[in-house]
Amino acid sequence: MFRFHDIHYLHLLWLIPVLIVFYMLVFRWKKKALQRFGSMELLSKLTFSTSKVRQVWKVVLIIVATSFILFSLARPQIGTKLEEVKREGVDIIIAMDVSLSMMAEDIKPNRLEKAKHAVSSFIDLLQGDRVGLIAFAGVPFVQCPMTLDYGAANLFLDIMNPNLIPTPGTAIGDAITLAVKTFEERERKHKVLILITDGEDHQGDPLKAAELAEKEGVVIYTVGVGSPTGVPIPMYGDHGNNTGFKKDKQGQVVTSKLDEITLEKIALQTNGKYYRASGSEAELTKIYNEISKMEKKELASVKFSQYEDRFQYVIVFAILLLVIEVLLPERKKVKHEWRGRFN
Repeated sequence: MFRFHDIHYLHLLWLIPVLIVFYMLVFRWKKKALQRFGSMELLSKLTFSTSKVRQVWKVVLIIVATSFILFSLARPQIGTKLEEVKREGVDIIIAMDVSLSMMAEDIKPNRLEKAKHAVSSFIDLLQGDRVGLIAFAGVPFVQCPMTLDYGAANLFLDIMNPNLIPTPGTAIGDAITLAVKTFEERERKHKVLILITDGEDHQGDPLKAAELAEKEGVVIYTVGVGSPTGVPIPMYGDHGNNTGFKKDKQGQVVTSKLDEITLEKIALQTNGKYYRASGSEAELTKIYNEISKMEKKELASVKFSQYEDRFQYVIVFAILLLVIEVLLPERKKVKHEWRGRFN
């Protein structure tokens, strides 16, 4: 697999057209400068040894070499190297509510974006634990399978939004059930579920699902996002513009409030803890500290592809072109004819 590590440097390739225009202007300026000294016919005889074709080729070599140098700044990489990794830790699944109510702005910029930022910081803390992601609204969905690749987990986290799952609602119970099935069934420990939601479940029985999780040895930490007093849910158009607030069939503005009681019961059922999300995002750090005290297990060896830099070859080729440009003379060889007699 091929990629660029610093892809933003490719914007510098706009310098190549500028360089081409610059050399065109230089050639034009040289021609006008020579015309001031006399007729072109006379000048062509005086400068017959200068090769215009070679001058053009020298410019081409410079431009191509510059292109490769700019290309190398983006650090082209190829994923060809395999490494085997063994780690100790626990299995952690983060189930995040992506329902429309998570767009409420009682936490800035909104509940979902604040939760995503906190989860990203939590993933950066992990050292050997496997992590998986579940997104849920009216139905749950495994967004990222269990992995030791924290970079990949963060990529899957970034694309979480209310459009990810078209089914409306907040199926907390179904999300817990899916998480239990995602863990390895033969184990009765080393399993943690972090549930991040506003707690409003109007279509299932999350406490019954929590009982199932407790039987399977899953410890659930719940994080409540939002305000218990209730706030309206903003709506946005196709271009991201605010179109007002969500309304029910009677035209009344719908409000969303944090259901802390349900989230506390879910956590207590599985010997976990409940936290309310704060601006400092300290609750996930506290959860990480709790998980760090748990018994670890040796996770299965994982083979993954590690990208290797290939910019060195590009630079070597660019230097080779520049060397050729320096060694290529502008003047062509002139053959002199000697006439005479040898006595």
